[in-house]
Amino acid sequence: MTKLKLATVWLDGCSGCHMSFLDLDEKIIEIAEKFDIVYSPLVDMKEYPEDVDVVLVEGAVSSDEDYEKILKIRKRSKAIIAFGDCAITANVPSMRNRFKVDEVLKRGFIETNTDNGVIPNKNIPLLRERAVPVYEIVDVEIFLQGCPPSADLIYYALSELAEGRIPDVKERAKFG
Repeated sequence: MTKLKLATVWLDGCSGCHMSFLDLDEKIIEIAEKFDIVYSPLVDMKEYPEDVDVVLVEGAVSSDEDYEKILKIRKRSKAIIAFGDCAITANVPSMRNRFKVDEVLKRGFIETNTDNGVIPNKNIPLLRERAVPVYEIVDVEIFLQGCPPSADLIYYALSELAEGRIPDVKERAKFG
């Protein structure tokens, strides 16, 4: 039996969804029998690979780096799962949307007196005007609600996909 290729990606979010993924505990062994994890912030892969079967995408699209990454992911992946409320609604990252980017940077770097009161212009991704959910940029096949989604929901969704079925999460998932 050929294993499916699984990736996980962390855009603008808190990593809570990835912590929930790790909460699969011993069930992660069952997932590993059906999927090869080919890319994740949990492993040391630098370049997003070609021909990924399923990718769990955590977080909103908030920066130019996120935007370029999600476009590449869409081109190289068969199925995108919006993984958690930030990926689905932009949730907490979107709280900045009512402010202009320069106001956000001023508050974050000058008013809080980090980095000696200077807004860095190197080694940080440029913020986009708005933080948006993943589906506003690319097509998404499956939505796993929750902040974060439960380990049981993640296990169910991946198990269904491994069996060639589209998971029906309506009765299993909720926002928040």
